[in-house]
Amino acid sequence: MSVYFVTGTDTDAGKTLVTGGLLHAARRQQRSTLGLKPIASGSQTTPEGLRNSDALALQQQSVPPVAYATVNPFTFAPAIAPHLAALEAGQPLKISAIVSVLRETLAQTSREFTLIEGAGGWRVPLNEQEDFADLAIALELPVILVVGLKLGCLNHARLTAEAIRADGLVLAGWAGSIVDPAFAFNPARFAANIAHLNAKLAAPCIGIIPHLDAPNAATAAPYLSLEPL
Repeated sequence: MSVYFVTGTDTDAGKTLVTGGLLHAARRQQRSTLGLKPIASGSQTTPEGLRNSDALALQQQSVPPVAYATVNPFTFAPAIAPHLAALEAGQPLKISAIVSVLRETLAQTSREFTLIEGAGGWRVPLNEQEDFADLAIALELPVILVVGLKLGCLNHARLTAEAIRADGLVLAGWAGSIVDPAFAFNPARFAANIAHLNAKLAAPCIGIIPHLDAPNAATAAPYLSLEPL
């Protein structure tokens, strides 16, 4: 069983697109899959309860199927930082409780390829003392970094990679997602930026997703590779 933690350089860097794409690619290889989004804010009220669009996307790529609560056990309505959403809901988050739920899920729902997606970036807080980095550290997981390709991403990517390694975890690979088409407008400059990331991140690039007209797991999968992982 392969399990990875997925983080990003920022909010809307393309984490769910990459996570879903990798799960979809694994499904094409006839591998069992599980996508988890343990904590999600910005959820909609439905007859079945609160539902987060990112978590639903990962649920769709989990085969055999799993219940929504398995994918997203901690969900909140406001589209704000998770620790604030949790406090407003009267359900403060603690790493120990989150880790306990995830370990039980991983033990009871063993799959060949599992991805656990964070929210926002590496240091997004879960409470006043703990953040998403502490979650990956507690589970001792290798990390996949999603770089939202836009102006400023080189700095964000390098700082995040340095933080991951400083926390004692392995950066297993990185994927780029073009969130600003202008960033790739000049092919020579774009190639130079990707070369810089490859050199400085010192981890295999598992794919570069272009700016897609219809971004989803199926359209992203062809641009990603599981082989380096």
